[in-house]
Amino acid sequence: MILGMLAFMLGLHAGWAQKSIVILYENDVHCGIDGYQKMAGLRDAINKTDTAYAAVVCCGDFLQGNTTGAISKGQYVVDIMKLMDYDAVTLGNHEFDYGVPRMKMLLEQLNAPIVSCNLYDVADQQFVYMPYIIKQYGNKKVAFIGATTPETMILEAYAFYDTNGGLEYDLRPKTFYQLVQQTVDEARAKGADYVVLLSHVGETTQSMGFNSHLLVNNTRGIDVVLDGHSHEIFENAKASNLDGKEITVTQTGTQFERIGKLLITPDGRMTTKLLKPADVPYVNVRVKAATDSIHKLVDAATSKVVAHTDYRLVVSDENKQWIIRGSETNAGDLVADAYRYALKSDIAFENGGGIRNDIMAGDITYGDVIGMLPYDNILRRVAVSGKLLKEMLTRCTALVPVLDGNFPQCSGLRFVIHSKSHRVSDIEVLQENGKYAPLDENHTYSVTMTNYTHEGGGFFDMFKKCPVLQESTIRYHEAMIDYLTKALGGNTGKAYAQPQGRIKIVND
Repeated sequence: MILGMLAFMLGLHAGWAQKSIVILYENDVHCGIDGYQKMAGLRDAINKTDTAYAAVVCCGDFLQGNTTGAISKGQYVVDIMKLMDYDAVTLGNHEFDYGVPRMKMLLEQLNAPIVSCNLYDVADQQFVYMPYIIKQYGNKKVAFIGATTPETMILEAYAFYDTNGGLEYDLRPKTFYQLVQQTVDEARAKGADYVVLLSHVGETTQSMGFNSHLLVNNTRGIDVVLDGHSHEIFENAKASNLDGKEITVTQTGTQFERIGKLLITPDGRMTTKLLKPADVPYVNVRVKAATDSIHKLVDAATSKVVAHTDYRLVVSDENKQWIIRGSETNAGDLVADAYRYALKSDIAFENGGGIRNDIMAGDITYGDVIGMLPYDNILRRVAVSGKLLKEMLTRCTALVPVLDGNFPQCSGLRFVIHSKSHRVSDIEVLQENGKYAPLDENHTYSVTMTNYTHEGGGFFDMFKKCPVLQESTIRYHEAMIDYLTKALGGNTGKAYAQPQGRIKIVND
């Protein structure tokens, strides 16, 4: 009965002479570890049938995203993923968060093929991982190609350069589409019957101009794109390739909002379907045991209450859209104020992409703060000219109303964004007397930010050459906890119930 339900849910037909291939896929899990046991359980159940071969693949962004990743620097996530027996894994931008050496060390533990057709080691003059792998299922060969958005070189810039600013790793933005095409052609030449692109490029065009549909438009020979990066849910979008053929592009959202299922029938027809994990009745016992154990470790480390809030500290909306990447929020105000308090600077910034999760009304735990600020970023105070501040604000708000991780949450500053003309005006700096005065482009201001944003991530490379005034050892989540407990006395009070009007957006 159960196997019959499984066949119905997946669209399998026992009457076929040859087996189908079912490829289960996920993207942007971001440490949402509970979904792995369901995905592995579903794979196991399919493999027990006589109707299909089953595979599991990952489209990137798994090492970081909440407390589980932050307190272990990705190790806890890998401890679960290495039990998944992935057929192929590609890299998201957040795999680079702890630097390439740490990423390599963690990925070696996965016992899975890592595929990337565009991550290049400059010193060795070769690609870091194999561009694709061909897996055999029955009498059919499936090529899994990996591709990571070159925008990662902006978002996680510090991971690509040495301490002297020399380029160590390159995602080859100038030849990105050509590299994908070259890899497709090679996989076809090696006998691949089907080519599946594991893409961490995304639906939304970002600063370098790439998106998954443009990738399809500029290539031929890809059968289906399993996409990631933009955290969207679409089961079967279409894009035309160079031959005018309609190619499916699909995403599962984030943190296992869905489990993707690609069905390849014996006659080569392909369909995609998104399943809610709650509707999957299967669980892999080994993966569940590891997940339960890690939950206990995380809970023990993060359950201490550090403060209280009577309202939600907002990062995203009810549809999980990161509004902090396109407008001021109370969470952004609070975090930036914590930075300015920690290093006593004139101004403080955090990029919207660095503030990850809401904190709900009620007691705020240590784990809640790490979940909001999960990276291993350290605070730094630097000297920035007023002229450069204006240039940064203009560049990092140029995509409004499109959500962008470079959007600046600020403290000690207020300004107006003109969304149509892509400019900023009325930039004012908070004075010691509590009043605002116009920004002086010839003045040098002290600005607190993280080492990530200073070294080229988050705000493009706008602040990279700014001299350091103070190098601290304070992690950004530690600054938040210190501000909540000492400056606010353990309660967010009324001041942060709403955004404080630091950023105004006008449609002109």
